[in-house]
Amino acid sequence: MTVLPLTEPGAPAIRRFALFEAGFRTFFLLAPLYAACALAQWILVYLGVVAPPGMASPTLWHAHEMLYGFATAGVAGFFLTAVPNWTGAPYVRGLPLMALAGTWLLGRIAMNAGAAIPPVAAAAIDLAFLPMLAAFIAPPLLRNGIGRNVFLLVVLLVLWGGDLAMQAELAGPSLGIDAASGTRGSRVAIDILALLITVIGGRIVPAFTTTFLKLRGDQSLPRSSAMLDRLAIGALALLMLVEAILGSGPVTGAVALAAALAQVARLVQWRGLATLRVPILLVLHLGYAWLVVGLALKGAAAFVETLPETAALHALTVGAVGTMMMAVMSRAALGHTGRKLVAHPVTVTAYALVSLAALLRLTAGAFPGVALLAASGSAWSLAWVAFLAIYMPILIRPRIDGQPG
Repeated sequence: MTVLPLTEPGAPAIRRFALFEAGFRTFFLLAPLYAACALAQWILVYLGVVAPPGMASPTLWHAHEMLYGFATAGVAGFFLTAVPNWTGAPYVRGLPLMALAGTWLLGRIAMNAGAAIPPVAAAAIDLAFLPMLAAFIAPPLLRNGIGRNVFLLVVLLVLWGGDLAMQAELAGPSLGIDAASGTRGSRVAIDILALLITVIGGRIVPAFTTTFLKLRGDQSLPRSSAMLDRLAIGALALLMLVEAILGSGPVTGAVALAAALAQVARLVQWRGLATLRVPILLVLHLGYAWLVVGLALKGAAAFVETLPETAALHALTVGAVGTMMMAVMSRAALGHTGRKLVAHPVTVTAYALVSLAALLRLTAGAFPGVALLAASGSAWSLAWVAFLAIYMPILIRPRIDGQPG
């Protein structure tokens, strides 16, 4: 395997700071940093080593910060990169990008400040981020009329609704409100992230695999079916709606199983086994495979009493969201800084550690105890530290080809 240098041979020395030249740079740095730190903090809270922030539910606080701290930062980095590529609009950069990143950071500080910031104020600060992100990406998306890419605004709206539901429970007691909406809000957030993987993954996984196989001269290429694509997307949208209304139960479980079948039918057509020696491609297929596993476990948990629902939730979050985010971040950061699309061995280790973290977390559901949970959390945090070891220098330095971005 070719080892990826931080600069290409013969490239001039680069010293200029470029973290705020494009959204992927800023948020693909912030998301891994928070992923590593927030999970390490949660393990220490779970073990009783440190006290949790003064929230109504420490477990709900943990779920909120992984979804609305880590995951939304990754979503922001992707949206701020994809929208200019799709519409021709310039990157959000400089002071506006600093303001957006600062709003996200203030939200993390508020959610971790305990009694220093009242829960209602913390909620208001946290809830400001997604509308601000929407305000940046909406104009170019709407400029040419409502098209399929306006789906990104729907994603942000639903995510914000899930955040509001979680904050209602976290901050409710300080207002004398007993809002038991946090769990349902977290499920909606997980479902919309799964839908985002279904839509975006359905575009990029077969497309990138096709490009690679054509360059290799392979005549057997990934296949796709418009009907199957619509079925997979529709099943995830229905799952989100049913779970938001009914919560967990047989109906939700049946829809989840149908969604899993649709996803696996897509995945087997994409020739993932042909990418076994190309980690930066293989990890995209792996992330999508975790989506199948998570949906199947969600469906099975509705009918098998001994199967904890937390297994499905962590397969979808740690496995699918974590793996797919790392896959997209690593590929986009290389491509958008003018580097070759080759995964460094340390990055490959990071890929493996995320899946190990998911496997350990699923095993911990069957064998309760702190050892497996701590091991899972350690693998997760190490994965993102390894990612940062390679990508932090890439993200803070300008493109090696001298192009903007």
